[in-house]
Order: sequence, then structure tokens, then C-alpha cells
Amino acid sequence: MSDQFEGDPLALEQQVCFALSVAARGVVGVYRPLLEPMGLTHPQYLVMLALWQHAPLSGRELSRLLQLDPGTLSPLLKRLEANGYVRRERDPADERSLAVTLTAAGQALRARAEQIPPAIVERLGMPIEELRHLHTVLTRVIAAANRADAAAPAVPAAPAVERGPAAPAVERGPTASAAERGPAAERGPAAEPAAGGDDGRGAADVPGRVDERGPAESRS
Repeated sequence: MSDQFEGDPLALEQQVCFALSVAARGVVGVYRPLLEPMGLTHPQYLVMLALWQHAPLSGRELSRLLQLDPGTLSPLLKRLEANGYVRRERDPADERSLAVTLTAAGQALRARAEQIPPAIVERLGMPIEELRHLHTVLTRVIAAANRADAAAPAVPAAPAVERGPAAPAVERGPTASAAERGPAAERGPAAEPAAGGDDGRGAADVPGRVDERGPAESRS
């Protein structure tokens, strides 16, 4: 298989995915100024193309035609409905599903949209025959990618992490009652404060006290 590639097989310019991605962004950019006056984005334009061709359609049929999952399609339909282009109502053939149909404004928009394909061809400046051939090749690429996706094995779920048994709770003995603890330990008498005050200073050290010893005596 590696012999089919010339040079570096990981060279960016040789990657089909890169060419498709850049081409898609570029072509959508060419559509943007043509769709904005109609109040459409390119994904909304694709929805309208399907409805102009096949309406009414159930949500499931629309998802299949556009190859979009319902989660992606639903916001597009809500926006188109808010713009007054489509309407969702109960399918007469199946009351459990909704049918998407065009409003009068959505049907009238088709006349303006018919000018878009020739304008795109003119802006791209490519022969129509070359664009048709490109469409044929891309359709084959889409089919091949769908087959490859369907044949791909399912990715197994990661195994759950096994956890060991929980550690047993630490057993604690019964709390001793007050009676079992016995009387509180006896404490000795409180230490007496130093003479002259509770803060341990003598009378002479305390301001405002008179020394009862009288005049100063000679002290040995």
C-alpha cells in the first residue's frame, strides 16, 4: 500500500482530506454573498433544496437525504420555521411523526434561488463539464466513505476499573458513662495571689496606695 504514494506519505499537499476540507470551505464562501440577501446560510440552503424537490418530507426522510443526524437538522428547521419558510405539522400518514413542508414564502423563494447555480459557475470560472465530472467523483468518494464507515468495527467500551473491597470500619469501644468515669479529679486550692494585689505586685508597687509602714526606716 505504501508503494502507491510518491515521496512523503504524510505530506500535507498530498492528503485528500485536506483538499476536500479546503475546497468545501472555499466553495461555501463563494455561496455566502449570494445566500445572505435571501436570509439563508449554506446548511439552510441545502435543506431548502431538498424541500423544493421533495416536500413534504418527514424529519427522518430529510435526515437521510441530507445525511445529517437529527440533532444537527433540528436547529436548521427551527430557524427556517422562524423565518417563515417552512412549517412542521403532523404527518397524515403517521401521527407520531412531523412532516416538513414549505410555506408560500418558502415556495416563492425558489424563483430567486434558481439564479444561484449559474452565478456559482460564473464565479468559479471553471468549465461546467469539469464541475460535473468533479460531482461524479465526489459522489463516488461519499459512497466509498459510507461503506468504510459501515464496515468499521465498533470501538469497544473501556473496561470498568475494578475496585477492591471497602476497608472495614474501625470498631470503637462504647463510650464510658459519667458514672463509670468516676468523680472528677480533685484539684488543690487555688494559688493565693501575692500580697498587695491580684497581679502579684507589692503594695508599694501599686500606685495610689499608702504604705502603712510609716516613714522610711533604715533597712539593713
